[in-house]
Amino acid sequence: MRREGSALHGLSVVLLKELRDHLASVRMLVLQILVVVFAVVAVYLAIDQIKDVTAEDPFLFLRLFTAQREGIPINLLLLLTILVPVFGIGLGFDAINSEHNHRTLSRILSQPIYRDALLFGKFFAALLTLSISLLALWILLIGLGLLRVGVPPTGEEMARAFIFLLVTIAYAAVWLALALLFSTIFRSAATAALVTFGLWLFLWLMWPFVSSMLAQLIAPLDPRYIALGLPTPETTEWETSLSRLSPTTLYGEVAVALLNPATRSLGPIYLAQLQGAVPGAPLPLEQSLIIAWPQMVGLVAGSILLFVAGYIVFQRQEVRA
Repeated sequence: MRREGSALHGLSVVLLKELRDHLASVRMLVLQILVVVFAVVAVYLAIDQIKDVTAEDPFLFLRLFTAQREGIPINLLLLLTILVPVFGIGLGFDAINSEHNHRTLSRILSQPIYRDALLFGKFFAALLTLSISLLALWILLIGLGLLRVGVPPTGEEMARAFIFLLVTIAYAAVWLALALLFSTIFRSAATAALVTFGLWLFLWLMWPFVSSMLAQLIAPLDPRYIALGLPTPETTEWETSLSRLSPTTLYGEVAVALLNPATRSLGPIYLAQLQGAVPGAPLPLEQSLIIAWPQMVGLVAGSILLFVAGYIVFQRQEVRA
């Protein structure tokens, strides 16, 4: 039967209802408190270190994200790398299967609301919730930095920090789309949560070691380079490429390029790349964006691919109670 009207009819209704539920839920409150408390603690730990280099660092404000107190290997970037996936998964792991379990999905779809509008509405409502929370956190951290450091950020620092915020939202979207996919595949919310969190932990903790082993199998180490104490170029290139299958790696590389303007490459550095370069000289924002552009596109493409996979699965499911 040919459907009438737009496939996204009812999208605004679903989006506003889901957004209201997210913002008013206890789960959202707990996640917000968790992120804010850890982020504020990380910033306060970084501020003492920042004050020691006030007169030396031209990008002082960016150090709020990367500086850490001596002896405490914790900074804001590390906390965001860990907590943002938790945030995204927490909002998406029961988005669809909860409707199945409560026997409400068939009732919703019996209204003039297509599956397209339902899935898009749930995804964008959760993504908008994440964006609001991360924006509020970003403003809070900028305010804390102004109060505690006492040095206003430059225009380029604010631009880099804002682009970093957008990249963080894209990073959250990847894990949200993954959680939504497993919420569509598994009818049990607990199973969807365990599988999604398990995959996140594997990609974060284990994938760097797995990618290294796979690279050595694909391109074995060259004894000539080993004798000189140097890495084998081909093996290193394979390891770098495989490690970038993890969203955590992509996010970390983009963060390095944006928050450390002296970064000139996100992969192996060859002598030809250093010709004419002034060691430690910061790059302009445009150059940093060129360096990080493939990783940024990778994060956005990853979230789109995962959402499309969930969309295809959802369109083929039986939804009758």
